Amino acid sequence: IPALLSEGLTIVISPLISLMKDQVQALRQNGVAAAYVNSTLDHTEIREIVSGCIGGAYKLLYLSPERLDTEEAVRLASEAEIRLIAVDEAHCISQWGQDFRPSYLKIVEFVKNLAKRPILSAFTATATEEVKNDILCILGLDNPKITITGFDRANLYYRVEQVKKKD
Repeated sequence: IPALLSEGLTIVISPLISLMKDQVQALRQNGVAAAYVNSTLDHTEIREIVSGCIGGAYKLLYLSPERLDTEEAVRLASEAEIRLIAVDEAHCISQWGQDFRPSYLKIVEFVKNLAKRPILSAFTATATEEVKNDILCILGLDNPKITITGFDRANLYYRVEQVKKKD
């Protein structure tokens, strides 16, 4: 919703390639100009999407963290009007996160290369206190609004069963 209500481009940094594709498809079906850039696209497709972002053809761009130091990302950072960056699965920025991905550290450099710092937000469903502090510190979030909704997830549960036949 913030992306739709603001001028310029919103970038969602996400490590989940299949989810990017699904979310972009759903957004497009609802009339939202969205695209993604990840390793499933060839160089020509990526160039076209980046040009579209710079030209204002897209409101939302899903970008994998591994693409943040590419030539296209550098061009995007210098020429696009980026108003918001949302970091999905933000626990990946912490070495203490269960899915630590060093490519998430590229986010900091990407943001520094922007002419104007956009609104930066971070989201995760799995953060210990140490991971939360890493997210705040590494991303340089200044006086952020932190919302914790709880950890009860009805779709996840543990069940222990006594096995009678191990074969």
